[in-house]
Amino acid sequence: MARATICSATPISSSFRHLKNLSNSSPPLHVTFRRSKTICATAMSDGKVSHPSLEVTGGARDKFLSGFKSLHNPYSPYPIVAGNCHIETIFSAFFRSVPDVRLRRECLRTKDDGSIALDWVSGDDRSLPPDSPLLILLPGLTGGSDDSYVRHMLLRARSRGWRVVVFNSRGCGDSPVTTPQFYSASFLGDMYEVVAHVSNRYPAANLYAIGWSLGANILVRYLGQESHSCLLSGAVSLCNPFNLVIADEDFHKGFNNVYDKALANSLRKIFKKHALLFEDMEGEFNISLAANAKTVREFDDGLTRVSFGFKSVDDYYSNSSSSDSITNVCTPLLCIQAANDPIAPARGIPRKDIEENSNCMLIVTPKGGHLGWVAGPEAPRGCPWTDPHVMDFLEYIEHYKSASAACASNQETMNNGVTERFQHLEV
Repeated sequence: MARATICSATPISSSFRHLKNLSNSSPPLHVTFRRSKTICATAMSDGKVSHPSLEVTGGARDKFLSGFKSLHNPYSPYPIVAGNCHIETIFSAFFRSVPDVRLRRECLRTKDDGSIALDWVSGDDRSLPPDSPLLILLPGLTGGSDDSYVRHMLLRARSRGWRVVVFNSRGCGDSPVTTPQFYSASFLGDMYEVVAHVSNRYPAANLYAIGWSLGANILVRYLGQESHSCLLSGAVSLCNPFNLVIADEDFHKGFNNVYDKALANSLRKIFKKHALLFEDMEGEFNISLAANAKTVREFDDGLTRVSFGFKSVDDYYSNSSSSDSITNVCTPLLCIQAANDPIAPARGIPRKDIEENSNCMLIVTPKGGHLGWVAGPEAPRGCPWTDPHVMDFLEYIEHYKSASAACASNQETMNNGVTERFQHLEV
């Protein structure tokens, strides 16, 4: 039977280009902190504290907290724009600046003859040393190198001397499609191949990754799957829906129906662009339903869940949720969420598992919407509030990773010297 897979139709998106209306203001948000499991203000090594406007928790909280330079500052959302989660989400998608970056595309051929587009910053091969830390960026659903949040993060990391590559999933970011297969929340095959490819290309570099929304879900599932064998030295998850069943429930409420229709429209466009590859599908596939889907759930029911062998859409969402992967994560992981995220609900965050994992840290901001975070010194059109904190974390991990490697190298040199001296002893 012919098989086809398509972009996951889970309720996560990095762009809302088809939205036309905004909702009325939502009521003020009140956040309560449980002192036994989260902190309102915790002292850092330099005497500073994390600000009480943030929820900071996780088993690695005390270990990583000293690496952040400005968590002692209050989270100050930009006036009016951040007054409503939907306005903030849509504003950031439409009006955030898109930095101009020259990229060089590499098309990676996968084992099943599929194609992945990797976008590197032009000139980095000549200007950066081979052991520069390397950062892989995973955009959200239908997202790619052109998205504003991706460009801002890319530029910030590049300005710190990091090598950066954007992982454009099949069919996204104008990535070529050569087989009847795209990607989904349950599909980790391409992630494995990208990490292996990048690692082989720059064997002297420490590898890191950042994922947004669906990209974050895929990244955390990869970390849990690889566990102790993971090739990444550190990772960051942003706006992760975590529990896709919960996210799907909220996706059909109120104004979220607008996102549902917009995403369904985007998925239909991606599908129709490559429709010839999906002709004559057999089995449970309902190509007509997918091609004319009015909701994300309809699209998943017609194509996605069948492609990956799931009995139902709920079965697909349940078995593709990254919330189940946290307990197996052995790589330093920072998760940043917004308490009012309309697409990645706060109630889906696996707080207990994050608190019990000594490798994980969670920061929850009181506002931010989905992929918004219109706050900080560069608001409203500059980078998201998260970007400088993400780099603080990554550079903290890289510093200790490099220091440990240098220490091991010095120990090896010392051991070789002792061995050499013993070889010259005369008895």
